[in-house]
Amino acid sequence: MRWLAVLLGILLAGIAVPAQAANILTNPGFESGSLSGWTCSGGSTVTSPVHSGGYALNGAVSSSDFAQCSQTVAVQPNTAYSLSAWVRGSYVYLGVTGGTSTWTPSASSYAQLSLSFTTGASQTSVQIYVHGWYGQPAYQADDFTLDGPGGNNPGTPSAPGTPTITSTTNSAISLSWPASTGTVTGYRVYEGSTVVQTVTGTTATVSGLAACSSHSYSVAAYNTVGESAKSTAASGTTSGCASTGLPKHALIGYLHASFANGSGYVRMADVPAEWNIIDLAFGEPTSVTSGDIRFDRCPASECPNVESDADFIAAIRAKQAAGKKVLISIGGANGQVQLTTTAARDTFVSSVSAIIDRYGLDGLDIDFEGHSLYLNAGDTDFRNPTTPVIVNLISALKTLKAKYGSKFVLTMAPETFFVQVGYQFYGGSNGGDNRTGSYLPVIHALRDALTVLHVQDYNSGPVMGLDNQYHQMGGADFHIAMTDMVKAGFPVANTGQTFPGLREDQIGIGLPAAVSAGNGYTAPAAVHQALDCLVKGQNCGGYSLRGGASPGFRGLMTWSVNWDRYYNWEFQNSHAPYLAALP
Repeated sequence: MRWLAVLLGILLAGIAVPAQAANILTNPGFESGSLSGWTCSGGSTVTSPVHSGGYALNGAVSSSDFAQCSQTVAVQPNTAYSLSAWVRGSYVYLGVTGGTSTWTPSASSYAQLSLSFTTGASQTSVQIYVHGWYGQPAYQADDFTLDGPGGNNPGTPSAPGTPTITSTTNSAISLSWPASTGTVTGYRVYEGSTVVQTVTGTTATVSGLAACSSHSYSVAAYNTVGESAKSTAASGTTSGCASTGLPKHALIGYLHASFANGSGYVRMADVPAEWNIIDLAFGEPTSVTSGDIRFDRCPASECPNVESDADFIAAIRAKQAAGKKVLISIGGANGQVQLTTTAARDTFVSSVSAIIDRYGLDGLDIDFEGHSLYLNAGDTDFRNPTTPVIVNLISALKTLKAKYGSKFVLTMAPETFFVQVGYQFYGGSNGGDNRTGSYLPVIHALRDALTVLHVQDYNSGPVMGLDNQYHQMGGADFHIAMTDMVKAGFPVANTGQTFPGLREDQIGIGLPAAVSAGNGYTAPAAVHQALDCLVKGQNCGGYSLRGGASPGFRGLMTWSVNWDRYYNWEFQNSHAPYLAALP
């Protein structure tokens, strides 16, 4: 992981992230076609130029008026918020009255301004503003976002407590929540910004859902005065998921099938029976943007004991007959894959299919690292990505899943930089590294097809967890905090969107097998402490699980089988029995 420059940026920024992200501004993109919700001098809406949608604010600056537009919003005390807006023009300012501000001296096209602030101990409202400067041309502004939990307007109920998923079927999810205080007429259950149920009590059942589909719900109370802030979201998945034939807790390892990497070659037939998923490393592209993936077996000059293709395939069949899954892993540190065009996407599908068919494999592992994935400026909604390398990868994976059916095993091995760092920084929404969080749209789009996500909890810098504390790799605490983020879900930086957590059976932990295999080696006792916390809710140290215990936690991945053999099978011998003994 190319962490150094990125890590410095993260540590210097020190951005506070709200515990619950939601855009609490009224008419933030002026899509009402009016200035409703705003108080403006010298302002109007225009249909061009806009950043998105059909309307934007036009600030008609004069020699005596800098055309300020402001909005006062109810907030919660002692809470972190993030404010952003897209602006165009000279000397455009964005800020908080009585607080922090930012500006751009010249933006010939739309540019994003962003800032963060924390409310005071008794503060219940905040005024945000945008304005130009005296004597300058008119400015434009669009797509404002104020991320954080809303406060209560006088007379409205308090926000309900966090919902709990009480039961699921193949087509429905039931939930309940702690009641709001104040006068309550009823409750609205939201999925994103859509009301899916309106009830008078504190329970609801959302039906008509697809089998094995994931959903995230929040709840707001309402009365004749208005609606409360939404609760924190809760995620659930309908039943009916196809069985992949994996054990409840699996041991997953990468096998150096195309190179030796200093640890020596291990024949497929010599991989011990303890390994449940074997990832063949690696399929790599003929060029970065070709999409043409090739899998070349390790040459005898590098791997003197390499078996023949016939013996290799026969050993794969024997593993599969014993219930093991063998996948082709695409990417790795040297295999940069950028599907920048639909032609590259289609070539990716056909070339990966050819590898799977030739060797009779069970599925595919995506190990895109480096600069394979990134987000273009303005691509801020992980639910609806627009960057070609993201969109085309999603399309390709959906095509492969549809081609091979429900038994197709799909795993992913992103680094923390591409997943959990998205809590603080999201590539398309800030001026930093445009790769931060860039796996999130891929994971989200494939969440109902994904077998296991095993984030690499190694080769990582410090990462902020849901407790808003930085966690360092190499100990139980890091694995607990990073895995809890994937299970509980988290607000995505300053985008106003929340990434819903995954099912517990979709979640694993990635670890180096030994000290030579990667930075962040964790001693077996610390790994077992992390498993006790994540699976049983015990021995969590000072960390409180936001996503709750996960009895169905899928297991451990390691780089690699070869390195484990080199170190006398410490990883396998320590962790396979421990996983097997978990409830």
